[in-house]
Amino acid sequence: MNCCPICKNSQLTDSVRLYDDRYGYPGFFDLMRCVDCGHAFLRNNFTPDQLTDLYSNYYPRSDFDVDQYRPYHTSGGFSAWLDGAASPAFRWVPRNVRVLDVGCGFGQSLGYLESRGCDVYGVEADENISRVAEKFGFKVHVGLFDPDIYEPEFFDYVTMNQVVEHVTDPLAVLKGVSRILKPGGRVVLTMPNANGVSARLFGKKWVNWHAPYHLQFFSRKSMQIASKNAGLEVVRFCTITASAWLHYQWLHLATYPSLGVPSVFWSEWACGKNPEAGMRVKVWKKVLNLMHTIKINHVLTRLFDAMKVGDSYLFILEKP
Repeated sequence: MNCCPICKNSQLTDSVRLYDDRYGYPGFFDLMRCVDCGHAFLRNNFTPDQLTDLYSNYYPRSDFDVDQYRPYHTSGGFSAWLDGAASPAFRWVPRNVRVLDVGCGFGQSLGYLESRGCDVYGVEADENISRVAEKFGFKVHVGLFDPDIYEPEFFDYVTMNQVVEHVTDPLAVLKGVSRILKPGGRVVLTMPNANGVSARLFGKKWVNWHAPYHLQFFSRKSMQIASKNAGLEVVRFCTITASAWLHYQWLHLATYPSLGVPSVFWSEWACGKNPEAGMRVKVWKKVLNLMHTIKINHVLTRLFDAMKVGDSYLFILEKP
Protein backbone atom coordinates (compact mmCIF):
# COMPACT_ATOMS: atom_id res chain seq x y z
CA MET A 1 0.00 0.00 0.00
CA ASN A 2 1.51 3.29 -1.14
CA CYS A 3 -0.99 5.71 0.39
CA CYS A 4 -2.88 6.22 3.62
CA PRO A 5 -5.98 3.98 3.79
CA ILE A 6 -7.93 6.81 5.44
CA CYS A 7 -7.06 10.14 3.78
CA LYS A 8 -5.31 8.66 0.69
CA ASN A 9 -2.27 10.89 1.18
CA SER A 10 0.86 9.41 -0.41
CA GLN A 11 3.32 11.08 1.98
CA LEU A 12 4.20 8.36 4.47
CA THR A 13 6.95 7.82 6.99
CA ASP A 14 8.46 4.40 7.67
CA SER A 15 8.11 4.40 11.44
CA VAL A 16 9.00 0.98 12.84
CA ARG A 17 9.89 -2.51 11.61
CA LEU A 18 7.96 -5.06 13.65
CA TYR A 19 7.58 -8.81 13.99
CA ASP A 20 5.13 -11.10 15.77
CA ASP A 21 6.39 -10.89 19.36
CA ARG A 22 3.52 -12.96 20.77
CA TYR A 23 2.93 -16.10 18.72
CA GLY A 24 5.99 -16.41 16.49
CA TYR A 25 4.62 -15.81 12.99
CA PRO A 26 7.72 -15.46 10.76
CA GLY A 27 8.86 -12.30 9.01
CA PHE A 28 9.14 -8.55 9.48
CA PHE A 29 6.35 -6.01 8.90
CA ASP A 30 6.75 -2.31 8.20
CA LEU A 31 4.60 0.13 10.13
CA MET A 32 3.83 3.22 8.04
CA ARG A 33 2.45 6.54 9.30
CA CYS A 34 0.59 9.18 7.30
CA VAL A 35 2.25 12.61 7.43
CA ASP A 36 -1.13 14.35 7.09
CA CYS A 37 -3.71 12.59 9.28
CA GLY A 38 -1.35 10.61 11.54
CA HIS A 39 -2.97 7.26 10.77
CA ALA A 40 -0.53 4.37 11.17
CA PHE A 41 -0.92 1.08 9.41
CA LEU A 42 0.94 -2.13 8.78
CA ARG A 43 2.16 -2.57 5.24
CA ASN A 44 1.09 -6.07 4.25
CA ASN A 45 0.23 -8.05 1.15
CA PHE A 46 -1.36 -11.09 2.73
CA THR A 47 -3.01 -13.53 0.37
CA PRO A 48 -6.20 -15.30 1.55
CA ASP A 49 -4.16 -18.47 2.14
CA GLN A 50 -1.62 -16.57 4.23
CA LEU A 51 -4.39 -15.01 6.33
CA THR A 52 -5.88 -18.44 6.91
CA ASP A 53 -2.48 -19.72 8.01
CA LEU A 54 -1.94 -16.66 10.23
CA TYR A 55 -5.14 -17.04 12.22
CA SER A 56 -5.49 -20.82 12.11
CA ASN A 57 -1.96 -21.88 12.94
CA TYR A 58 -0.49 -18.99 14.93
CA TYR A 59 -3.23 -16.94 16.57
CA PRO A 60 -4.42 -18.89 19.63
CA ARG A 61 -7.76 -20.64 19.53
CA SER A 62 -9.18 -21.19 22.97
CA ASP A 63 -10.32 -24.57 24.23
CA PHE A 64 -13.34 -22.76 25.58
CA ASP A 65 -15.68 -24.91 27.65
CA VAL A 66 -19.24 -23.78 26.92
CA ASP A 67 -20.29 -24.98 30.37
CA GLN A 68 -17.94 -22.37 31.86
CA TYR A 69 -19.66 -19.54 29.96
CA ARG A 70 -20.58 -16.53 32.08
CA PRO A 71 -21.78 -13.19 30.71
CA TYR A 72 -19.92 -10.05 31.67
CA HIS A 73 -21.37 -8.21 34.62
CA THR A 74 -21.24 -4.59 35.70
CA SER A 75 -19.33 -3.30 38.67
CA GLY A 76 -19.17 0.18 40.08
CA GLY A 77 -17.47 2.32 42.64
CA PHE A 78 -13.88 3.38 43.13
CA SER A 79 -12.39 -0.08 42.62
CA ALA A 80 -14.07 -0.48 39.22
CA TRP A 81 -12.90 2.99 38.17
CA LEU A 82 -9.36 2.16 39.27
CA ASP A 83 -9.45 -1.06 37.20
CA GLY A 84 -10.65 0.80 34.10
CA ALA A 85 -13.87 -1.25 34.05
CA ALA A 86 -15.55 1.22 31.67
CA SER A 87 -13.05 0.50 28.89
CA PRO A 88 -15.04 -2.13 26.88
CA ALA A 89 -17.34 -0.81 24.14
CA PHE A 90 -20.42 -2.69 25.35
CA ARG A 91 -20.36 -0.76 28.65
CA TRP A 92 -21.51 2.31 26.70
CA VAL A 93 -24.71 0.76 25.33
CA PRO A 94 -27.93 1.82 27.11
CA ARG A 95 -30.73 -0.54 28.08
CA ASN A 96 -33.50 -1.76 25.78
CA VAL A 97 -31.95 -1.03 22.38
CA ARG A 98 -31.20 -3.16 19.34
CA VAL A 99 -27.43 -3.69 19.17
CA LEU A 100 -24.91 -5.49 16.99
CA ASP A 101 -21.58 -6.47 18.55
CA VAL A 102 -19.01 -6.99 15.80
CA GLY A 103 -16.24 -9.27 17.06
CA CYS A 104 -18.21 -10.66 19.99
CA GLY A 105 -15.62 -13.28 20.97
CA PHE A 106 -17.25 -16.02 23.04
CA GLY A 107 -20.42 -14.03 23.59
CA GLN A 108 -19.90 -12.71 27.12
CA SER A 109 -20.89 -9.25 25.88
CA LEU A 110 -24.04 -10.66 24.27
CA GLY A 111 -25.20 -12.11 27.57
CA TYR A 112 -24.47 -8.84 29.34
CA LEU A 113 -26.43 -6.79 26.81
CA GLU A 114 -29.32 -9.27 26.76
CA SER A 115 -29.59 -9.02 30.56
CA ARG A 116 -30.15 -5.28 30.09
CA GLY A 117 -33.17 -5.81 27.87
CA CYS A 118 -31.38 -5.34 24.55
CA ASP A 119 -32.25 -7.09 21.30
CA VAL A 120 -28.77 -8.47 20.68
CA TYR A 121 -26.96 -9.63 17.53
CA GLY A 122 -23.34 -10.66 17.14
CA VAL A 123 -20.65 -11.18 14.50
CA GLU A 124 -17.62 -13.38 15.15
CA ALA A 125 -15.06 -14.93 12.79
CA ASP A 126 -14.04 -17.64 15.27
CA GLU A 127 -16.32 -20.63 14.76
CA ASN A 128 -16.08 -21.49 18.48
CA ILE A 129 -18.87 -18.96 19.07
CA SER A 130 -21.31 -21.40 17.44
CA ARG A 131 -21.35 -23.63 20.51
CA VAL A 132 -22.23 -20.70 22.77
CA ALA A 133 -24.84 -19.31 20.36
CA GLU A 134 -26.55 -22.69 20.01
CA LYS A 135 -26.73 -23.25 23.76
CA PHE A 136 -27.98 -19.79 24.70
CA GLY A 137 -29.94 -18.87 21.61
CA PHE A 138 -27.81 -15.88 20.60
CA LYS A 139 -28.27 -14.45 17.10
CA VAL A 140 -24.71 -14.63 15.76
CA HIS A 141 -23.32 -14.48 12.23
CA VAL A 142 -20.19 -16.64 12.07
CA GLY A 143 -17.76 -15.01 9.66
CA LEU A 144 -16.69 -11.50 8.76
CA PHE A 145 -18.91 -8.46 9.16
CA ASP A 146 -21.23 -8.13 6.15
CA PRO A 147 -23.76 -5.26 6.24
CA ASP A 148 -25.78 -6.87 3.43
CA ILE A 149 -27.18 -9.53 5.78
CA TYR A 150 -29.00 -6.86 7.81
CA GLU A 151 -31.77 -4.46 6.88
CA PRO A 152 -30.75 -0.82 6.34
CA GLU A 153 -31.26 1.40 9.41
CA PHE A 154 -31.88 -1.66 11.61
CA PHE A 155 -29.72 -1.07 14.70
CA ASP A 156 -29.68 1.55 17.44
CA TYR A 157 -26.09 0.70 18.39
CA VAL A 158 -23.12 -1.10 16.88
CA THR A 159 -20.09 -1.94 19.02
CA MET A 160 -16.58 -2.94 17.97
CA ASN A 161 -14.44 -3.65 21.00
CA GLN A 162 -10.73 -3.85 20.03
CA VAL A 163 -11.76 -5.00 16.56
CA VAL A 164 -11.37 -2.23 13.97
CA GLU A 165 -7.57 -2.41 14.20
CA HIS A 166 -7.73 -5.91 12.66
CA VAL A 167 -9.56 -5.01 9.44
CA THR A 168 -7.89 -4.45 6.09
CA ASP A 169 -10.35 -1.76 4.91
CA PRO A 170 -11.63 0.28 7.86
CA LEU A 171 -13.43 2.82 5.65
CA ALA A 172 -15.51 0.08 4.02
CA VAL A 173 -16.38 -1.35 7.44
CA LEU A 174 -17.50 2.02 8.84
CA LYS A 175 -19.58 2.72 5.72
CA GLY A 176 -21.26 -0.65 6.17
CA VAL A 177 -21.93 0.07 9.82
CA SER A 178 -23.42 3.46 8.92
CA ARG A 179 -25.80 1.81 6.46
CA ILE A 180 -27.34 -0.49 9.08
CA LEU A 181 -27.63 2.21 11.77
CA LYS A 182 -30.84 4.10 12.37
CA PRO A 183 -30.67 7.92 12.15
CA GLY A 184 -29.44 9.00 15.58
CA GLY A 185 -27.86 5.57 16.09
CA ARG A 186 -24.39 5.25 17.53
CA VAL A 187 -21.20 3.27 16.98
CA VAL A 188 -18.94 2.58 19.98
CA LEU A 189 -15.33 1.81 19.03
CA THR A 190 -12.37 0.94 21.22
CA MET A 191 -8.86 0.39 19.84
CA PRO A 192 -5.18 0.71 20.80
CA ASN A 193 -3.80 4.25 20.91
CA ALA A 194 -0.49 4.35 19.03
CA ASN A 195 -0.15 8.03 19.95
CA GLY A 196 -0.18 7.42 23.69
CA VAL A 197 2.60 7.60 26.22
CA SER A 198 3.26 3.83 26.24
CA ALA A 199 3.80 3.59 22.48
CA ARG A 200 6.31 6.44 22.68
CA LEU A 201 8.02 5.04 25.76
CA PHE A 202 8.35 1.39 24.71
CA GLY A 203 8.92 1.87 20.97
CA LYS A 204 8.88 -1.33 18.94
CA LYS A 205 8.27 -3.33 22.14
CA TRP A 206 4.92 -1.65 22.81
CA VAL A 207 2.56 -4.49 23.63
CA ASN A 208 -0.25 -3.29 21.36
CA TRP A 209 1.58 -3.21 18.04
CA HIS A 210 0.67 -6.91 18.01
CA ALA A 211 1.97 -7.40 14.44
CA PRO A 212 0.80 -8.73 12.08
CA TYR A 213 -2.69 -9.05 13.59
CA HIS A 214 -3.21 -5.33 14.26
CA LEU A 215 -3.24 -3.55 10.91
CA GLN A 216 -4.72 -0.10 11.65
CA PHE A 217 -3.84 2.52 14.28
CA PHE A 218 -6.15 5.52 14.25
CA SER A 219 -5.30 9.02 15.36
CA ARG A 220 -7.99 11.43 16.49
CA LYS A 221 -7.73 13.19 13.11
CA SER A 222 -7.87 10.02 11.03
CA MET A 223 -10.96 8.85 12.93
CA GLN A 224 -12.67 12.17 12.24
CA ILE A 225 -11.88 11.81 8.52
CA ALA A 226 -13.02 8.18 8.42
CA SER A 227 -16.24 8.99 10.29
CA LYS A 228 -17.12 11.84 7.94
CA ASN A 229 -16.49 9.67 4.87
CA ALA A 230 -18.79 7.03 6.34
CA GLY A 231 -21.59 9.51 7.05
CA LEU A 232 -20.95 9.57 10.79
CA GLU A 233 -19.63 12.13 13.25
CA VAL A 234 -17.51 11.81 16.37
CA VAL A 235 -19.53 12.81 19.44
CA ARG A 236 -17.18 11.53 22.15
CA PHE A 237 -13.46 10.88 22.37
CA CYS A 238 -11.25 9.86 25.29
CA THR A 239 -8.89 7.13 26.42
CA ILE A 240 -10.11 4.56 28.94
CA THR A 241 -7.66 1.74 29.52
CA ALA A 242 -7.90 -1.38 31.64
CA SER A 243 -5.18 -1.19 34.26
CA ALA A 244 -4.23 -4.80 33.49
CA TRP A 245 -2.87 -3.61 30.13
CA LEU A 246 0.13 -1.96 31.79
CA HIS A 247 0.73 -5.14 33.77
CA TYR A 248 0.75 -7.07 30.50
CA GLN A 249 3.21 -4.54 29.08
CA TRP A 250 5.76 -5.19 31.83
CA LEU A 251 5.33 -8.96 31.46
CA HIS A 252 5.71 -8.58 27.70
CA LEU A 253 9.02 -6.80 28.17
CA ALA A 254 10.27 -9.42 30.63
CA THR A 255 9.52 -12.27 28.18
CA TYR A 256 10.22 -10.51 24.86
CA PRO A 257 11.11 -13.21 22.29
CA SER A 258 13.32 -13.34 19.22
CA LEU A 259 11.93 -13.38 15.68
CA GLY A 260 9.90 -16.52 15.01
CA VAL A 261 9.81 -17.61 18.66
CA PRO A 262 6.50 -17.64 20.60
CA SER A 263 6.47 -15.53 23.76
CA VAL A 264 6.48 -17.45 27.03
CA PHE A 265 4.00 -15.02 28.59
CA TRP A 266 1.51 -14.83 25.71
CA SER A 267 1.54 -18.56 25.08
CA GLU A 268 0.64 -19.19 28.71
CA TRP A 269 -1.93 -16.36 28.92
CA ALA A 270 -3.77 -17.15 25.71
CA CYS A 271 -3.38 -20.89 25.29
CA GLY A 272 -2.96 -22.27 28.79
CA LYS A 273 0.48 -23.52 27.83
CA ASN A 274 3.36 -23.06 30.23
CA PRO A 275 6.71 -23.43 28.42
CA GLU A 276 9.79 -23.57 30.61
CA ALA A 277 10.54 -19.91 31.20
CA GLY A 278 13.75 -20.03 33.19
CA MET A 279 14.45 -18.65 36.65
CA ARG A 280 14.99 -15.05 35.49
CA VAL A 281 11.54 -14.81 33.93
CA LYS A 282 9.89 -16.46 36.92
CA VAL A 283 11.47 -13.96 39.30
CA TRP A 284 10.39 -11.05 37.08
CA LYS A 285 6.83 -12.37 37.02
CA LYS A 286 6.69 -12.46 40.80
CA VAL A 287 8.02 -8.90 41.07
CA LEU A 288 5.61 -7.59 38.43
CA ASN A 289 2.65 -9.40 39.96
CA LEU A 290 3.44 -7.73 43.28
CA MET A 291 3.68 -4.35 41.56
CA HIS A 292 0.21 -4.88 40.09
CA THR A 293 -1.21 -6.06 43.40
CA ILE A 294 -0.20 -2.84 45.16
CA LYS A 295 -1.94 -0.83 42.39
CA ILE A 296 1.05 0.95 40.86
CA ASN A 297 -0.19 0.09 37.36
CA HIS A 298 -3.68 1.29 38.25
CA VAL A 299 -2.53 4.72 39.39
CA LEU A 300 -0.33 5.23 36.33
CA THR A 301 -3.06 4.10 33.95
CA ARG A 302 -5.65 6.44 35.42
CA LEU A 303 -3.15 9.32 35.21
CA PHE A 304 -2.40 8.61 31.53
CA ASP A 305 -6.11 8.36 30.73
CA ALA A 306 -6.81 11.66 32.46
CA MET A 307 -4.23 13.22 30.13
CA LYS A 308 -5.84 11.44 27.11
CA VAL A 309 -2.60 9.58 26.38
CA GLY A 310 -3.68 6.17 27.66
CA ASP A 311 -3.32 2.95 25.67
CA SER A 312 -6.96 2.48 24.61
CA TYR A 313 -9.05 4.94 22.61
CA LEU A 314 -12.82 5.21 23.02
CA PHE A 315 -14.68 6.82 20.14
CA ILE A 316 -18.47 7.18 19.97
CA LEU A 317 -19.78 8.03 16.52
CA GLU A 318 -23.34 9.07 15.66
CA LYS A 319 -25.33 8.88 12.47
CA PRO A 320 -27.07 12.25 11.88
